Amino acid sequence: MDTEHVLMTTTTTTVTVAKTTPSDDTSIKQQQQLLSTDTLQNFLVVWLDAKIEDKDNDYYIYSINKLKEVFNKINAFSDVNECIDFMTNIQDEKIIIIIGDFFVQTVVPIVQDISSIDTIYILVENQIQHEDLTKQWSKINCVFKDIASICDTLHQPTVVDDRELVNISSVSTNHESHRKNQDQLDSSLLYRQVLKEILFTMYFEKKRFNQFISYCRETFKDNNSQMAIVNKFEHEYHQHDPIWWYTFNSFLYSMMNRSLRMMEVNLIINMGFFIQDLHNSISKLHAQQFPKTSSSNSLTVYYGQGVPQTYFDQLLKKQGSLLSINYFLSTTPNREVALAFAEASQIQSDLIGILFEIVINSSVSSIPFAKISNINHFSDEKEILFSIYSRFHIESMKQINGNSRLWQVNLILTDANDPEIHTLTECMREEIYSEAKGWDRLGVFFIKFGNFDKAQEVYDILLGETTTDEEKALMHHRLGILKNSQGRYTEAMNYFEQSIEIRKKVLSSTDRDLASSYDNIGLVYKNTGDYSNALSFHQNALEIRQKTLPPNHRDLATSYNNIALVYSHMNDYSNAMSFHQKAAEIRMNILPSYHPDMASSYNSIGSFFENTGDYSNALLFHQKALEIREKILPSNHSSLAASYGHIGIVLSELGEHEKAVLHCEQALNIVENSLPANHPHIQVYRDNLEYVKSKS
Repeated sequence: MDTEHVLMTTTTTTVTVAKTTPSDDTSIKQQQQLLSTDTLQNFLVVWLDAKIEDKDNDYYIYSINKLKEVFNKINAFSDVNECIDFMTNIQDEKIIIIIGDFFVQTVVPIVQDISSIDTIYILVENQIQHEDLTKQWSKINCVFKDIASICDTLHQPTVVDDRELVNISSVSTNHESHRKNQDQLDSSLLYRQVLKEILFTMYFEKKRFNQFISYCRETFKDNNSQMAIVNKFEHEYHQHDPIWWYTFNSFLYSMMNRSLRMMEVNLIINMGFFIQDLHNSISKLHAQQFPKTSSSNSLTVYYGQGVPQTYFDQLLKKQGSLLSINYFLSTTPNREVALAFAEASQIQSDLIGILFEIVINSSVSSIPFAKISNINHFSDEKEILFSIYSRFHIESMKQINGNSRLWQVNLILTDANDPEIHTLTECMREEIYSEAKGWDRLGVFFIKFGNFDKAQEVYDILLGETTTDEEKALMHHRLGILKNSQGRYTEAMNYFEQSIEIRKKVLSSTDRDLASSYDNIGLVYKNTGDYSNALSFHQNALEIRQKTLPPNHRDLATSYNNIALVYSHMNDYSNAMSFHQKAAEIRMNILPSYHPDMASSYNSIGSFFENTGDYSNALLFHQKALEIREKILPSNHSSLAASYGHIGIVLSELGEHEKAVLHCEQALNIVENSLPANHPHIQVYRDNLEYVKSKS
């Protein structure tokens, strides 16, 4: 694993019933933290009702049981202040609130302005008396006289929180460039393509199914209706097609799609067998329904939803680009059905109704989709189901009937791909598959894309499942890489030392894994300023690799690059450039032009010129590195910050102070939002920003 030179050259199913005096020490913040991890629903459900202070009364018991048929967690309050405090502390979740008769007049004006509240349902005995509320307050969905009616409405919600649902590629707005690159996706395509292959090629042991069942039993232990579904799933899973289970009225649909959107690592690992089975079932049906030998078979399907104004504004600018959906997408051939969903979203004043019209030419696209009416649990529903990470070309957008809050977006299913991204995807896949097995591939994947928190979740799980010394050594090695990336150098060194202690006992002295351990220990020493020890360990790694690897191997380039960086820190610029050139030569011969290791070489050479005062060449190489990183890395990746930061320093030395400040501000913004708050690199970026400001 090549490590970036980023330092600048300048300096449960529990119903919470809250009363006026809580019966335990659980704080509002702790309740929020617990609830925000729910993977079963897109909303938090809050119920405020004076009648539920006594949770043993029949009204409460009946109502809670009805609500739990739809949502697994209900946050019930009988005290208005407790309820409002709870909701105002919610940051990253949307809330549905049910307000009982007693609180309607006093509470609705208050909660209308709480940003996290998506929808308000009114529960009163006299509906007629309160009908005007829906006109007065935009967030009120409807007025109901009993909880059963609310549950019927909630059971198939027409609007979901779509901030995480659909991802749009970024393409140039310049007309010529836009026309040339209209079928290009940004780094999100590379990310999803590699992730998809990991999920779909994984071998699932029986224990994953059992772990998933155990997880569900614990989650639904107080929910009899859902527990019955868990039992059914456990005993009848292989009696039905995965599509049947997907459309079955249960927690599976929302649990799986939300876990994919939010990348809930623990659940994806335990539920991955179902994700894979569902994809394979769709692919098998697709091959039967749309054989390659058949003539062109075109059909049109629809999908309706509501989206926030900010998302709509982004979508409006992206006509002609590609749209990628990172979950299983259910569509209908009935335009009116989908339009009803889009229209219903307009109840919320901050949502725009979108009717997606999707044209499919099965002879052109190989992306799996299938007609599932014969397998669908609801056999009377005509439905076309797309597998995850389907891609669509945004053809055009237009208002429906002149309504500025209701739009039709015309899409075409496509598997068009940027050839460079395709080549890079194959290269990254080969690297991950040669370096790791099983779920370790998912951890390596997250490390490569800078998602260290998710990688930590993977290895926390896998470390607890290790059974051999070799497995423990590998997990400690991976955790050492993570801690080093997070700036926790003492912890990183401890993990690497544990790993190398085991590896020395079980591996040959010239084993590649031992070389990797030496190399990563060298990186920790470099990051802590101990360049003598860093050089020694990098040289040990290089010695092993030179004995065991062909002269153009990628790992040799990594060793050369790491040694060059240490020489640069030691002001030995002659040796630094010599090793930089060796690394770059190998990488240019064996890697795609947009590989992240190419960016690393350009960055390192740029730093060399920066240190030696050749700012024109420094800028040239840093810009080459940035060009690659902007194309292939997530927008919050710390390596992007390194490029912006270096360019900022160089521009400052070249006298372009305004641009320098902007680049350093962008670099600081990235690291502040992607690295742990106590990471030592953050202060370096702050110092760099102050430095360029002082020169402007």
